[in-house]
Amino acid sequence: MHKTATTLADGRELFYYDRTAGTVRDAVDERPLEPAASLSEIRLDPVLGEWVTVAAHRQQRTYRPPAGECPLCPSRDGRHSEIPAADYEVAVFENRFPSLAPDSAAHVAAHDDDPLRTLRPGNGRCEVVCFAPDHDASFADLDEPSARLVLDAWTDRTVELSALPDVRQVYCFENRGEEIGVTLAHPHGQIYAFPFVPSRTARMINRAEAHRASTGRNLFEDLLAAERATPERLVLQGEHWTAFVPFAARWPYEVHLYPNRRVRDLTALDEAERAEFPGLYLDLLRRFDRLFPAPDGAAPNRTPYISAWHQAPKDGGDELALHLELFTIRRAPGKLKYLAGVESGLDAFVTDVSPEAAAERLRAAAPH
Repeated sequence: MHKTATTLADGRELFYYDRTAGTVRDAVDERPLEPAASLSEIRLDPVLGEWVTVAAHRQQRTYRPPAGECPLCPSRDGRHSEIPAADYEVAVFENRFPSLAPDSAAHVAAHDDDPLRTLRPGNGRCEVVCFAPDHDASFADLDEPSARLVLDAWTDRTVELSALPDVRQVYCFENRGEEIGVTLAHPHGQIYAFPFVPSRTARMINRAEAHRASTGRNLFEDLLAAERATPERLVLQGEHWTAFVPFAARWPYEVHLYPNRRVRDLTALDEAERAEFPGLYLDLLRRFDRLFPAPDGAAPNRTPYISAWHQAPKDGGDELALHLELFTIRRAPGKLKYLAGVESGLDAFVTDVSPEAAAERLRAAAPH
């Protein structure tokens, strides 16, 4: 991997990732941009003990532009985008409309004196990861070397963002499809560097520590061993990775992908694990796209999904295991899984597809 660091016209950082050493990336951002303003703050919910980010400036962010005005395409034919180069392999840059930003302290003064009104600056960082220059592509369209380059970029950003003083957890993810709420159609993901440990991670830590206290073993190692021993929910197995539908899946089609060796984050993967990941992950994404075939003559189906890396926070969480969770809100052709009152109101999920049936369908969705 070859990395080139540069800056955009308003001072935000941009990084190019290339497979070939010595690739020159010297294009200059010629746009007349004013410095981006962030009004991020985090507020503690006194009832649930969870942090909520308030980022009112994001109301002005770019919303579903036509393909010819996409800000994630390369800069070509006199049109300037967020990526000054006329071509690229993988590009990562600071979000112009971030939920969290390093300069939030300039706008928000922390105060913790009132336990019902705990407020702090939203000091973190949000980055955009462009997987490919082709506007009409998808992650599933990448070849294995390109997918490996994205993995290397995720890992590099995890290292650098974890080193920031206010950051406590780094979260890499992709939203795909208008049904998910994606506002830019270009193939891309995001990285959030949080100044707090999100509640889902905190709950996983608590469960893992309780499992260790009661059994003397690691929760995630026991979980993976149990799934590998009972293949009804297995989807894919490699030498270094295993993909399965969880026993209590929340979403109609949900797959968790674990390295067979427990590691705490992306930086701890070894070369053999990194080499095997692209093939298995691309296989999973393509199976998702084959779940709901497009009608004859229609454009190829692209199942809406969220793909999310769960890794341990910077400090603590030693019982956690790095894993990727991939799920779709589509439950049947033309039908979406909307969160109902019990789910949105109480976090009490009701799934429409049994995990075992979902795994069987995903196994059957192998290429012919």
